[in-house]
Amino acid sequence: MIAVDRWTGEEALLLRSVRRQSVRQFADELGISPRTVSHWQENKGRVCRPAMAQILDAALAQCTPDEQEAFRLRLAALRGEPVETAAAAGARPAPCTVVSHKFLPVYLGERIAPLYAAATPQPPGPAGLDQRVLSGEHRTARASTVHVYACGIAMMHLEEHLRVGSLTELAVWRYRSYLADRAWTGQRMTRLLEEHCADGLTEASLDPEYVLSVYELREHAWSGAGLDTALQLLATPSVLVNRQDPANIVTLGAGVEDAKFRDGWSHPEALAFDGGASRGVAGWSGISYHPQLNERALTMSQIVALELDVQALWALSSHILHMVEDGRDPVMPTEYSWRFLRGAYVRLTTARPTETAQHRVMREAILATSELPDRLRAAQDALRDSNP
Repeated sequence: MIAVDRWTGEEALLLRSVRRQSVRQFADELGISPRTVSHWQENKGRVCRPAMAQILDAALAQCTPDEQEAFRLRLAALRGEPVETAAAAGARPAPCTVVSHKFLPVYLGERIAPLYAAATPQPPGPAGLDQRVLSGEHRTARASTVHVYACGIAMMHLEEHLRVGSLTELAVWRYRSYLADRAWTGQRMTRLLEEHCADGLTEASLDPEYVLSVYELREHAWSGAGLDTALQLLATPSVLVNRQDPANIVTLGAGVEDAKFRDGWSHPEALAFDGGASRGVAGWSGISYHPQLNERALTMSQIVALELDVQALWALSSHILHMVEDGRDPVMPTEYSWRFLRGAYVRLTTARPTETAQHRVMREAILATSELPDRLRAAQDALRDSNP
């Protein structure tokens, strides 16, 4: 974000020029008198009062990225300062603030019943799955909840806020935390079953099959191509670390991230999606999204709601396909057999009349990169053969 340390009439008029507005349009946008704009034209060096400076700060913040970049370049030229293009300024490693959402599903099958009965009802998500919520009780996460699905899936959702010096640092934290998060989630699920099952639980601790991450990019200094690269690396961070030893994840070296930004790296299988002025990337191992304030864009709650249902269905179909791989006939309760999967498939893959174009593009990108539609069809076929 550009910061103007001192607003004068000259900077105010510069802002009007990059927005390409007439005197009256600019005045109306700022909620001031057109006469004030005229005074700036007559006395460009006059310093604006603090209240007016705040109005101009807000107007600059609401500009599009292209308008802000034009303002930055013209302001530097006006002051005789060296000008660095957005591509050079934004395409490099830098600190940032992110909100991490982790999804850790566990298949419980019919054992889900006492947890479902004890949980708080929630509205169905995009796939129409019946779900309820219990407290996750994670000690360090900003928020933690267990989403209990009637079809037999318990999903731990962890929300964590982080400030990191580079995306490599974030990638190392991500993979190192996965082992601890999976172990803790398994223990938490086991305790929940022990608490709510009348006969207790005698089996070993449960273990989530995988972890899926979604990142919301908040405070950062990237723009243009640099922002695109950052979102790609957030969604597919494996190119920044060495994962040969899962218990000892290490970086590939400081120069790797520099090279990715310099070359404008993007993963060949990742799909970009837009939310108005906002941007996002969907990859196999994660999603990244940067919402623009004051824009009619997608919200993180919409992405999280979709991912909860997507990961629940991915875990459910995975359980069914594992039974087939083990040489067993897949058997599910009648209400959650192939017709249930078919209904969820249709709801996820069919556009709704009230769905915006931004939401549709996001949904299609997440479904394509997750490969969930193919897994659901395969699971449907397997169940149909065993449960006609």
